[in-house]
Amino acid sequence: MKNSAKTTETGLRKKRIISPKVREPEAGLWSNCFVIGDQFVLSGMVARDIKGGLVGGNDPLKQSIATLRNMKSLVEAAGADMTDVLKITVYLTDIRFRPAFIEARRQFFSGDFPCAVLIGNVTLASAELLVEVDAWGIIGAGGKRRNRG
Repeated sequence: MKNSAKTTETGLRKKRIISPKVREPEAGLWSNCFVIGDQFVLSGMVARDIKGGLVGGNDPLKQSIATLRNMKSLVEAAGADMTDVLKITVYLTDIRFRPAFIEARRQFFSGDFPCAVLIGNVTLASAELLVEVDAWGIIGAGGKRRNRG
């Protein structure tokens, strides 16, 4: 796993997190995940495989599962666990996909679910995408401390 780190004025180190299971965006567009101190932030999680292909076709449940699987891969690469995720923002191209996303979410979270915002009827970066997720958390907040990679 290749990660890059930069020190901020506060002395904290911003570290870009990369997972071999998640496709990285083209240089100069955005970063999927950063860790600074014990906090991590992820954005742009969608249903793409490592080669950039769409996972799940036009099925909102399958796209939701693939999106959350990508998110989990980056959370773990950051040295965290899904129980450490404190907030997610979910974007759906059709609000009617909400039940499918909720079903998928139950496969990745249990107990105290993260705080969440769900926004429906949005246009995402590609017409084939039905779901996108951003997340924020604190490593160890869920009670399980992992080794950071």
